[in-house]
Amino acid sequence: MHEDKIIQKLFEHDKRFDLVAEQMTALKNEVLTRQDETLTILRRLDQERIFTTSWVSRIEKEVEEHRTEITRMKKVLNLA
Repeated sequence: MHEDKIIQKLFEHDKRFDLVAEQMTALKNEVLTRQDETLTILRRLDQERIFTTSWVSRIEKEVEEHRTEITRMKKVLNLA
């Protein structure tokens, strides 16, 4: 009689282990999907940072050219 209960419990545990394994697989897939999304965002941000740095460098160069030109104009106009 006890053997039947033990066997029944073993079957129940097997079913639970199968369910846990399925849930873990689903969770793993969800985690991997989120990581892929995060990496995509990070790659975009990294590219944006590179372009922004380049853009800022161009603007700084232009500002320096304007300063030089303004200084020359002030000298010509006797304002400096």
